Amino acid sequence: MTKTLFKETYPIFSLTLAKHATPYMSIDAVLEALKEAIDAHAVATYIGQFDHFSHTCSLEGAEISTAIHDAKNILFCFGKELPDPLILAVRPRSIGIADTGDSFVLSFLEAPNPVANEAMKSWCSALQH
Repeated sequence: MTKTLFKETYPIFSLTLAKHATPYMSIDAVLEALKEAIDAHAVATYIGQFDHFSHTCSLEGAEISTAIHDAKNILFCFGKELPDPLILAVRPRSIGIADTGDSFVLSFLEAPNPVANEAMKSWCSALQH
């Protein structure tokens, strides 16, 4: 996983996963594997999926990189505590998966909880052979 600052503001982790390096050949298969990891986690709760590609395609004047063939997000929450009302600004969590033809690009915003970051990194890395 690589940690970068997206648009010089947002700390994100990302992993480019070549399709030949994973048994998963579709975004839906990747989403199902991530859902299984979320369901197996002691704290994380699965919320749903968002078809970002279809949504964006449906908008007038939408712009999508020609490198992106499909894009979906899996939504979940690690919310074990509510120490402050402002914590809701960084919840729930999401991992984005973009299909770029020969690879999947997985990415997520860094969480304020190091345990959550390690879990998400582990889930993404486990998708490799």
